[in-house]
Amino acid sequence: METQNKSQKRNRVIYWIFTIWMALGMVSTAIVQLMKNKDELENFTNLGYPTYLMMIIGVWKILGVIAILIPKRPLLKEWAYAGFFFVMSGALISHIIVGDTFGRTFPALLLLILVIISWYFRPADRKIAVINYSEQV
Repeated sequence: METQNKSQKRNRVIYWIFTIWMALGMVSTAIVQLMKNKDELENFTNLGYPTYLMMIIGVWKILGVIAILIPKRPLLKEWAYAGFFFVMSGALISHIIVGDTFGRTFPALLLLILVIISWYFRPADRKIAVINYSEQV
């Protein structure tokens, strides 16, 4: 029992470290996108995306961070994680397709890894409860 508690505590620490790091990364990139930073504008143009997409993604990133950090609402959290996964994997693939250097590709890779680790280590109270209907029949 004590080993299980230590494991749960370790997992909770891992979850919060990676979740806070992910949240800071998402918020900081969202701010850069919402401010239409010159370098970020160039980045979006280089990837072939319309510049108005920066505003949409920036707003969704901030809303996603809020959804993940607030208590309860596990379904909303799953949607936020899914959105982050699609945005960051899409960014990573886009950078690879246009032949960007590792330096320009790394931030998308890092945020994608943070999203996956945060999702994997999320505590039970932040997960959707699974109902086994076959046992209820």
